[in-house]
Amino acid sequence: MKRLIRLNTYSKLLMLILSASIFFFVIYITLYLYTIQEERHFYKITYNQYDKEVRSLFRLNSKTTTAIIIDVTHWDNLVSYTITKDKKWYDKYILSEFETYSADYIGVYGLDQKIINKTVSSKIKSLDFIPKEMMTVLYKSKLKKFYIKIPEGIVEVFGATIHPSIDPKKNKTAPSGYFFIARLLDKSFLNSLGNISSSKINLVPAHGTVLEESDFVIVSLDLKDWKDDVVATLLFKRPFNLNYKNSKEILFIVVLVSLLNIFIFVYYTKRWVYNPLKLVKSILETGNITAISSLRKFKGEFGYIGNLFEENSNQRRQLEISKQKAEESDTLKSSFLANLSHEIRTPMNAIMGFSDLLTDANLTEGEKLEYLKIIKNSGNNLVSIIEDLIEMSKIDAKQITPNYKGLDIEKCITELYDSIKVTISKDKNIQFYILENSARITEKILTDETKLKQIIVNLITNAVKFTDNGFVTFGYTVHKEKGILAFTIEDSGIGMSTNHLKVIFDRFRRIEGDGSTELTGLGLGLSITKAYVEMLGGEITVTSKIGVGSVFTFSIPLKFEQTEKDIVSSKTIYFSENQENEIILVAEDDTINFLLLKKIIESKNHTVLRAFNGQEAVTICTENPDISLVFMDIKMPVLNGYEAFEKIKLIKPGLPVIAQTAYSSAEEREKILQCGFHDYITKPLDKEKVFALLDVIFMEINS
Repeated sequence: MKRLIRLNTYSKLLMLILSASIFFFVIYITLYLYTIQEERHFYKITYNQYDKEVRSLFRLNSKTTTAIIIDVTHWDNLVSYTITKDKKWYDKYILSEFETYSADYIGVYGLDQKIINKTVSSKIKSLDFIPKEMMTVLYKSKLKKFYIKIPEGIVEVFGATIHPSIDPKKNKTAPSGYFFIARLLDKSFLNSLGNISSSKINLVPAHGTVLEESDFVIVSLDLKDWKDDVVATLLFKRPFNLNYKNSKEILFIVVLVSLLNIFIFVYYTKRWVYNPLKLVKSILETGNITAISSLRKFKGEFGYIGNLFEENSNQRRQLEISKQKAEESDTLKSSFLANLSHEIRTPMNAIMGFSDLLTDANLTEGEKLEYLKIIKNSGNNLVSIIEDLIEMSKIDAKQITPNYKGLDIEKCITELYDSIKVTISKDKNIQFYILENSARITEKILTDETKLKQIIVNLITNAVKFTDNGFVTFGYTVHKEKGILAFTIEDSGIGMSTNHLKVIFDRFRRIEGDGSTELTGLGLGLSITKAYVEMLGGEITVTSKIGVGSVFTFSIPLKFEQTEKDIVSSKTIYFSENQENEIILVAEDDTINFLLLKKIIESKNHTVLRAFNGQEAVTICTENPDISLVFMDIKMPVLNGYEAFEKIKLIKPGLPVIAQTAYSSAEEREKILQCGFHDYITKPLDKEKVFALLDVIFMEINS
């Protein structure tokens, strides 16, 4: 007891809470699990036993009829009867014995599936209800039991082929005809079966809803036709009662123990926690010296807290410092948000303003085209701002890491030149070319191809942006002695002052001098470029003069790939050679995005199908062999674009699938291509890019 008193308040409280909670939890869970386990166990045993009993009884009920039909269909005289069709013989040996079969229908059919003779009880009014198609199946199976629905109700039918007695296994001779015995599952049949099984039996329609009843054990038997389709279901019900009296008594004890536990908890919480906290409140509100003295008498943490009040002045100073830091942080955040708001509102102002002007019915076609061009350019600027923000966020969060692999630098430079050249506006009088290099690299270098290309593209795009007349050129030089590969991007644009050179790579900085007032952007492009260069282990510099131009130079480590990789064979595509009216599937869950892509594709006289999710895309590709191309959205419900693409590849490996995604990062594009997609397009969709993509795809098809 003395040791318990010496414990600090936290330990006492923790010990009390843990002991009471564990005690209550163990008792309650044990009893609860015990009750559930016993209930499930007893119900499972009862159900399994009842299920076996019902099925055994039902099989036994059919054994007599099965034995009769097997015996009768190995009768030589019955074989002769299918040929002679002697009615006297039928009346003497079949009709006279009808009651012994315990059946409501007996029918003999020839191999032509036409009835020779039949005998029917008063319960069945239908003339001929045996399906002709079933006899074709019976010809192969020799013996079959099935159920069929007629106006009078459900009929249990036993059918067998007729063979001579010398063929007991019915595998030596061909059938001579068909013999059927049937009985109506009427009320008397169900009552008789219910009395034997001590059950209440109901006949319900096929696929009907079976409601569970807590006081009954219910077993269902499906009655299937000759096609193995369910025509009705027999429900066997037997009373089932459980007594939970003992469990309730135990749970009542648990409740009493829990109440006692709560009482003890409240009492000691008041004594150990509430009273000292009341003193702390009084001290904080009034600075009561008597309260401080009383608080110090408590052992443990609250006595220590009493001493801490003497250091209150020091804490105030710390709070003042923290307040200043918070205000500085708030100022920086406000500055960033103001800058971001300005950059986003600028293109949005143009989009909304000129969209409003387009509603004017008096506009000329020239004015409409000019306004639409402004809206499109503003939209592109807005997308560029958002992409730069996302990319910089990923860099800050260290979510981007280099993916090193072998790269043919000469091929890379050529590809970049070809792709960038077509994007330069015809309004600019610019000569765009590659710098000549005497020491070319023939081996593959080891670097991140995606990020290297992005660096070069960013710098060239920046150079073209600030150059209206003159040249833009780029290239590389090798410095083997230093172990580096240096790239140069030079332009004859407006240039920069010394002050601008100091902050050119800082975030949210742009050149805003004469001749550049119309240029827009968030000022993150060069920051991202610098981050990529440093990520690859290099550095970047810039020199510039106003009115002369700028030269950006960056270097990366020169490392050669040590192992040769297997050359991946190009994809082979097999399609019809018809370029007109191809069937194209668009897998897109967003209706607006789908309608836009649909209008673009239909303008090229192609037929468009839609899938609302990845699973539906797989199903449509499976069921429609005429689909020539698939546009697959990456982010979709049920199955995403990657999962749906994997399934389509297994079904149609030659079908080209174009990924469409709102994720425009280099990593996402690389992931798409590595997964095996034929190509990709990013949102927002560009009509001309879609047209170019279709032309390339169908050019490959025809070639």
